Amino acid sequence: MAYPACQGGQAGFTPAVRWRSAGLRLAAGLVVAGAASAQPATPSAARAEPQPPCDKPVYLTFDTGHMGVAKLVADLLHKYQIRATFFAANEKTLAGEGSLSPAWQAWWATLAKGGHEFASHTLNHTYWVKDLPGDRPVRFVVRPSQGPFANRSFTWDEKQYCEEITAARDRLKAYTGKEPLALYRAPGGKTSPRLLAAAERCGYKHVGWSPAGFLGDELPSDRYPNDKLLAKALKNIQPGDILLAHLGIWSRQDPWAPAVLEPLIVDLRAKGFCFATLREHPDLRPWLRGKGQ
Repeated sequence: MAYPACQGGQAGFTPAVRWRSAGLRLAAGLVVAGAASAQPATPSAARAEPQPPCDKPVYLTFDTGHMGVAKLVADLLHKYQIRATFFAANEKTLAGEGSLSPAWQAWWATLAKGGHEFASHTLNHTYWVKDLPGDRPVRFVVRPSQGPFANRSFTWDEKQYCEEITAARDRLKAYTGKEPLALYRAPGGKTSPRLLAAAERCGYKHVGWSPAGFLGDELPSDRYPNDKLLAKALKNIQPGDILLAHLGIWSRQDPWAPAVLEPLIVDLRAKGFCFATLREHPDLRPWLRGKGQ
């Protein structure tokens, strides 16, 4: 992929998903926007609609990171028979290889056998920085945080941005033998309407997270200790929320997952919540059904 250089700019906004009493629908501030999947399969008329396992579902999602808690996360999901959705980029791990390198192929394949779902987080964890003027072609300033061009700013057109999304999707498909969902998550949730429209044209619906679903594992441990993050999540999470955590955060001194994930699962279940994948999200079903998923 070519990376023509350009100077960077400002950040985008954070997505949100909310519950409404009339049913699960996307709030006005949601940056879940998108379009047709590349080379969609023909949906079967007999395909059964996936259903959340209860009437108080939450949607647990994980983004990649340094992968230091990846085994723990997978073990806990298996222990409690929870299926989650993983958004993957090829991020540097504690061992130095990429999270979408061959060293992790077996791990991803095992997740697929457990019924988990997968989607792109852009191959090189590429942040949108700003839109550029003009629309012929549509262009953006972006900044990969991983890979050989990490922390440099580039000007991309929508074709290049779509290739970046698709590259992670293709790696996941090769490793899991399973078609990833026709969804993606922009690093940091940073987007613009023009960026989302570009992703829409090449086949990817953007999925963010709910305000209460931001579980805080990216925040500094000294100001946001694990016990407070757990208490806040249990107080604020509502049915229909999309929850976000990571498979390892370099900057957090006291890792979140070993202290919070298991009690979060246990206590949410005690409150009548259940866990579902984004394939079962009512607002995403029409989109995914249109792609044969």
